[in-house]
Amino acid sequence: MTADRPHLQILAPRWLVPVAPQDVVLEEHAVVVRDGEIEAILPRDQARARLGAGDWIDLPEHALIPGLVNGHTHAAMSLMRGMADDLPLITWLENHIWPVEGQMLGMDFVRDGSMLAMLEMIRGGTTCLADMYFFPEAAIEAVVESGMRGVFGIVVIDAPNPWSADPEEALAKGIDLIDTWRRHPRVDFALAPHAPYTVGDAALTRVRTIGDQLDLPIHMHVHETAHEVDQAVAETGERPLARLDRLGLLNEHLVAVHMTQLTDAEIERLVQTGTHVLHSPQSNLKLASGFCPVARLLEAGVNVGLGTDGAASNNDLDMFDEMRTAALVGKYVHGDASAVTAHQALHMATLGGARAFGLDDRVGSIEPGKRADLVAVNLDEPETQPVFDPVSTLIYSASRRQVSDVWIDGKALLRHGRLRHLDARAIIERAKAWRAPILEIRNAL
Repeated sequence: MTADRPHLQILAPRWLVPVAPQDVVLEEHAVVVRDGEIEAILPRDQARARLGAGDWIDLPEHALIPGLVNGHTHAAMSLMRGMADDLPLITWLENHIWPVEGQMLGMDFVRDGSMLAMLEMIRGGTTCLADMYFFPEAAIEAVVESGMRGVFGIVVIDAPNPWSADPEEALAKGIDLIDTWRRHPRVDFALAPHAPYTVGDAALTRVRTIGDQLDLPIHMHVHETAHEVDQAVAETGERPLARLDRLGLLNEHLVAVHMTQLTDAEIERLVQTGTHVLHSPQSNLKLASGFCPVARLLEAGVNVGLGTDGAASNNDLDMFDEMRTAALVGKYVHGDASAVTAHQALHMATLGGARAFGLDDRVGSIEPGKRADLVAVNLDEPETQPVFDPVSTLIYSASRRQVSDVWIDGKALLRHGRLRHLDARAIIERAKAWRAPILEIRNAL
């Protein structure tokens, strides 16, 4: 469109769930989108009277929500979905995942696995992911091609790996990538030291310095299991979170993933430092890692996002399922059926994740001035009728298969349940081709 003829769209759902302000649902309203940006939220009749010349998109039995933000993924690990199930975390990592990665990792592997992940996420209403994996340049290519939005972690780990010989090489490559992609509107970055038990003090100090200089989030697995914490205490006399605090990493940049082992004093320290928590309940359940005390964190005022983790440990990238699990498990852990409400679960999956990675000025809620990353969910299905509370229905009854439409920057990636730009069959066939070589390596272990 030319500057004097901007592209105007009016999305008119039955229910509009803006997320900000929280606990609000608007009926018979419309979202006005101009050139990929949300311009206004108006009563439906007023929008039609004032803006009838735009593209009117009627969503008569739909809830319109912000695009879901999957705040913790290892997208390319979709190629290892189901490869090593029903195992504890350390056995799963050291005896299965790391040996396969050591032989298979490369640009093609990461790109094909990431494309498979993008396909799954778009169909499920996820518009933004925060990825943590090797060869991030390949994942960036996949996100750009798919039309999604991504925050890409520069993985730092002490052990040599197929992408970097040491932390310094990883950080140097990461800085080059940031330089290359800094102007792309859908590509952002984080530094991603893997975990306290795989990254030493020297590398973490360097990460903190670069993160401060470039104003980048720090995306890191922390306190994932009781074993991790107990081992650290036995070896150093210090809990991992205390070590990160000593190194200056507990601050508004840190996105601490999992956090299943937390004391009251540690929660208070998270509040004091503005540290974010990223909750991955299904992966934690499957690996028997423990329970993140989400209700206590929310009550204390900690910002909490939500993520699926990788498909190798979940085994899907379904944020609807993740929201439901977060709400249900949160109630059980807190011993209170009113804990972790449906609205809170949706907030974690949208604005909570966006805020953790510094994207909340652009995405995470339906507000004027933000990008039009929007998802329509058709509630006119037997599983979701009758509707008394659309947010409750979304969290406790709806499935990702009811996502009918997905827009990112106002561009339709999914319309009436059909992908607009991606060749799903080609992506699936490329993914299937990796099964035989992965199986050969796994069988030789």
